[in-house]
Amino acid sequence: MEQFLTNLRPLAHNLMRIMVGFAFWTHGGQKLFAWFGREESVELMSRMGAAGVIEFFGGLLIILGLFTRPVAFIISGEMAVAYFWAHTAGRGSLWHWSNGGELALVYCFVFLFIATTGAGSFSLDETLKKSKGTAAT
Repeated sequence: MEQFLTNLRPLAHNLMRIMVGFAFWTHGGQKLFAWFGREESVELMSRMGAAGVIEFFGGLLIILGLFTRPVAFIISGEMAVAYFWAHTAGRGSLWHWSNGGELALVYCFVFLFIATTGAGSFSLDETLKKSKGTAAT
């Protein structure tokens, strides 16, 4: 079983990046374009508008695995800010079970994990890295 799970690691890494990126991307689509059940878009030149831009374009880059490490680091920071501004200060509690911040908290640490581990083998980052190596030889 351990060998099976070890062999599954690259696939799981790539699938996690793609699916988390997709879920995150939809939040940006909601804010910027009123997609996925939202009634209206947010004001672009606002905190929610800035969050929408990071979520939409950052999520898309994560899905593609392009500039993954810096993008994931920025997104992780955005989610930390969202947790403390919107959830902790906004609802008067540090604890996720009473401030509704579970998703922001999980996104923060999943994107921090992606920032430290990279995109994985099925990504544009990896394709570009391989093509640079081939061009150099």
